[in-house]
Amino acid sequence: MSDIEDKYANAPEADVKSDTAILGLSNANHLEKLYDGWFLDYASYVILDRAVPYFEDGLKPVQRRILHTLSEMNNGHLIKVANVVGATMRYHPHGDSSIYTALVGLGQKDLLIDTQGNWGNPLTGDGAAAGRYIEGRLSQFAQEILFNPETTEWIPNYDGTRKEPVTLPAKFPLLLAQGVDGIAVGLSTYILPHNFNELCEASVAYLKGKKFTLYPDFFTGGTIDVSHYDDGARGGKIKVRAKIEVQDAKTLVISEIPYGTTTGSLIESIVAANDKGKIKIKRVDDDTAQNVEIVIHLLPGSEPQKMIEALYAFTDCEKSLSPCTCVIIDKKPCFTTTSELLKLSVDHTKHLLKWELENDLKHSQEKWHATSLEKIFIEKEVYEVMKKAKDHDEMIQLIDEGLKPFTKKLRREVTTEDIEKLVALPMSKIARFNRKKADELLKSLDDHIAEIHANLENIIDYTVAHFKNIQKKYGAGRERKTQIAEFGKVDAVHVAMANQKFYVNRKEGFIGTDLKKEEYLFDVSEYDDIIVFKNDGSYKIVKVSAKDFVGKDIVLVEKFNKDDERRIYNVIYQDGKDGPALIKRFNVGGITRNKDYPMGKGKPGTKILYISSNANGEAGTVKVVLKPRPRVKLNFEVDFSEVEIKGRNAVGNIVTKYPVRSIKKVSDGESTLGAKIFYFDAISGIVSTQKKGDRIGAFEDEEKLISIRNNGMAKLHEMKDPILVGTDILYLGKYDPKRVFTVLYFEGENFNYMVKRFTLETCPTTTEFNILSDHPDTKMIEFFSTEDARVTMDYQSGHKVEQEELDLTELAEIKTYKALGSKFTAKKVKRFTRIKGAAHEEESSVHSDSESPDLFG
Repeated sequence: MSDIEDKYANAPEADVKSDTAILGLSNANHLEKLYDGWFLDYASYVILDRAVPYFEDGLKPVQRRILHTLSEMNNGHLIKVANVVGATMRYHPHGDSSIYTALVGLGQKDLLIDTQGNWGNPLTGDGAAAGRYIEGRLSQFAQEILFNPETTEWIPNYDGTRKEPVTLPAKFPLLLAQGVDGIAVGLSTYILPHNFNELCEASVAYLKGKKFTLYPDFFTGGTIDVSHYDDGARGGKIKVRAKIEVQDAKTLVISEIPYGTTTGSLIESIVAANDKGKIKIKRVDDDTAQNVEIVIHLLPGSEPQKMIEALYAFTDCEKSLSPCTCVIIDKKPCFTTTSELLKLSVDHTKHLLKWELENDLKHSQEKWHATSLEKIFIEKEVYEVMKKAKDHDEMIQLIDEGLKPFTKKLRREVTTEDIEKLVALPMSKIARFNRKKADELLKSLDDHIAEIHANLENIIDYTVAHFKNIQKKYGAGRERKTQIAEFGKVDAVHVAMANQKFYVNRKEGFIGTDLKKEEYLFDVSEYDDIIVFKNDGSYKIVKVSAKDFVGKDIVLVEKFNKDDERRIYNVIYQDGKDGPALIKRFNVGGITRNKDYPMGKGKPGTKILYISSNANGEAGTVKVVLKPRPRVKLNFEVDFSEVEIKGRNAVGNIVTKYPVRSIKKVSDGESTLGAKIFYFDAISGIVSTQKKGDRIGAFEDEEKLISIRNNGMAKLHEMKDPILVGTDILYLGKYDPKRVFTVLYFEGENFNYMVKRFTLETCPTTTEFNILSDHPDTKMIEFFSTEDARVTMDYQSGHKVEQEELDLTELAEIKTYKALGSKFTAKKVKRFTRIKGAAHEEESSVHSDSESPDLFG
């Protein structure tokens, strides 16, 4: 016990209270309340004044102060960033480093600031030059939509020497255009950038009462899956992928990267995945200059399409982003959605435009009043009464009396301030007065006032015109860069490298990758599942690991796929210690990992007499040898094809009730399942038998699948399960070497439109090949796999655009896929349009029969 505890152990309560006061312990509650207050103040400050933007202008305070300073310094010329940073410090008390970083970030968004010099490269992550070397100024767009002193609320700056805006009067959904992220106390915000033109169009749609949908758009390009975007609400997410293309069989090129990465960080993730053995590449080069170009050199024998999927699975070539739309509304942080944020911004824009119109109306009316009063003052020679006045007050009175007969048509009363302005008119202006010009000015003011009234009465149409004008003036060159597509999650099992050797100690019951002195089985990846059958009839599923005890006396170990419905296990087992021999055929399907499942009823003494794993449901024949016994046939054959396939929990049928000495395989047999029915899942790019996606037909083992991608690359596939063909598929069907294909394409090398008709009789059987030319500018226009191959061609003829119908089957002879084809026109083609005839309609549907299983065409 401490000295203090000992002192108060048996002390009277009064003494304790007295001594606690002496020790200062009575201040504990006061300190706690003080701490709570300070922390709340700090949290409120960070949320409202540092991390979370206001919905009105979409800016954090440091950004707002930078733009306000640029507006103050704006003279049309570029300004040194160092000077901007220094001037901004009059408003922002947090140091020059934070100002410089925020200023560079604004400049890199290429919207509000015109830049000159090295402002860094957000694609590569390279930083900007020092502030003394780079320059910037407000863009014309920023000047038009962000500043108006009359519609700005002002507050004193941090030291009270100047005034700064609470928010800038932004007449555009700037927050959604630029995006923002910030971490405050207890909350964060992460709003993704959206497309400039789409924001304008959505604003117009909202004002007209129409529905609209907004999705993110990134300057880095790439592809996004917005299936779970949930309108940018907290809890939603999107997946964004790099753009990876096959340059040739040994080279991949990344030309667009996911938002939130740089070329440097992306390459680091690729190298890390290679070092961990998740992918295997030769090397990766960064050839990025103005545009992204990351070149990945593959090892000999690599499958380019499978490597692309592996890059998505194991590197930052695919990233998941979780938006959280939190903004300051009415000086409180609020969680909202992208659509609601746009509506708030558009309503705020409408309010600002109305405010500007009302201010303009006020100024125009004042100018009309002043001009009318000057006209009366000069035309009616009221100024002559000034000669009779003895003092200033009498002069004001005389002028007021002189004006009264002529002021009935004025729109408000004449004030002393109005008369003071008349008195201040120089004589030269009175002498040069031009009645015609004054009437013209009054007429133009009347027209302008009428126009303002009309705009105020039709404020929605006026706001619509504002957004259309903004898009017309500044929307050029701001087309969507990020493609929207749906792509499923890449299953790591399908693309992972089998880079580890797997071993088993059957007697002791251990399996794993570290048992290098034991029996080698096969190569595995870390994502594989393993099924283990033991002599006692039990079986279980486990993940690949370094060393795992699964139970003694292992009889069968192999890789396991819960979706593989065609893998059938043929088993004969003894049901209990003295029980009969039973036979069963079953598929395991989905079961819980690390749980033992019994064979049959799991009686004590059960043991497996024979087991085989059959990838395609093969049903072989075995020879059963019994132990010697009087008047009993000692051996006979059992044909598994006569046994029905049932569920894994089925007990099975009796083979014999006598003790079995041995069972030996006689023949492998054939599949009892018939031809495999394959399906294509367009989202994941996988062909399998798992009934995911569209059916493409029934295939025998010796038949092959042909896939042709949008870029003209084609490949023959063995009918293994699953097959990774990719998501950019143009044609998918059963390989027929005599089938004739027709292609209309643009040949990049000779700059001509070409038609070719060909078969694939001589195509490679194991590697990818190109049905077009290898020139990088070559592009597919139309592809036909039927006899009907017709298009219409629009072409320029003088000042007119004329149209011609073409039957492509008449324009080229049938040759091999390597032939370039025939040049068929020298006309200035505007466009080609496919004619969808009956044959095309049949071809483009999904077939369920094995004779015509084409999926696309």
